[in-house]
Amino acid sequence: MHEALFYQRIEGNKVVCGLCHHRCRIAAGGRGRCGVRENQDGRLISLVYGRLVAENVDPVEKKPLFHFLPGSRSYSIATVGCNFQCLHCQNYEISQYPGRHGGQITGVGRSPAAVVERAEQTGCASISYTYVEPTIFYEFAHDCACLAKQRDIKNIFVSNGYMTAEVVRHLAPVLDGINIDLKAFSADFYQKVCKARLEPVLENIRLFHELGVLVEVTTLVIPGHNDSENELRAIARFLRGISVNIPWHVTGFYPTYKMLDRPATPTATLVMAREIGLNEGLRFVYTGNAAIAGGEDTRCPGCSALLIHRSGFSSQQLALQAGHCSTCQLPIAGVWR
Repeated sequence: MHEALFYQRIEGNKVVCGLCHHRCRIAAGGRGRCGVRENQDGRLISLVYGRLVAENVDPVEKKPLFHFLPGSRSYSIATVGCNFQCLHCQNYEISQYPGRHGGQITGVGRSPAAVVERAEQTGCASISYTYVEPTIFYEFAHDCACLAKQRDIKNIFVSNGYMTAEVVRHLAPVLDGINIDLKAFSADFYQKVCKARLEPVLENIRLFHELGVLVEVTTLVIPGHNDSENELRAIARFLRGISVNIPWHVTGFYPTYKMLDRPATPTATLVMAREIGLNEGLRFVYTGNAAIAGGEDTRCPGCSALLIHRSGFSSQQLALQAGHCSTCQLPIAGVWR
């Protein structure tokens, strides 16, 4: 029993959850869309506090974060649940678990101290709250993050970016990096494919950046859904309008879950998307889920020196020293050792 943050009691023993932009009105005995926050007699309870279904040591590049302590490892955790219902979710077994199992909640009990201790024991430089939307286990994530901060361990969210502005401002002081999925640049896509809205995601990309959190953005490029030149160019222009230094990952789709009617993303489409991003003025655009020579390398936007070479989830720093290009001394945006 762990009382949730960010909710208000209203008439009729109902509550309004303020954790994400769904702002669910939940009757007594009911749950929000995420399936893991329940109104128990007028108190909103997190059903997943400390109930982990995933604990792994991952390369930070897997998040993906390319400008955040490259070559380091991140202790990655998740509970069940999600506030999106994406038709193409690759982790649907855990993200949609409550809805697919009659509301059941599963997971192994962990304390924030145990998570941070395990991160230290495994030599991880950061803790990643990931695999499902971490906002839905926010109370546990925030407690872990506060303790990690005291131990000089950094904190990462891998997120759909749908939390409310109140949550963003509460989280930012203990968050070092975030990768936000910008799934498309179409309100229709968000409504039909994710059961959500686009605008809050755009607002939060801007807000996290303004609050000084390192922001990287990922777009899974799905044939026939968000792969047109116009849409990709619109995403690139939006990001450039915030900062030319925001890394943009354009990654390949593979059929999964309820989206089996689409083919895998052609390599040529990812190459096009990367070229669009660079031509629109973004300094760092990366391809993922595809073998594209140089598509994951970081080059200096000033002199084109190869700063970081990546192969799979491994990386090799070549001409990057203390966050600067060692050839021309240009500062490179990121969190570096």
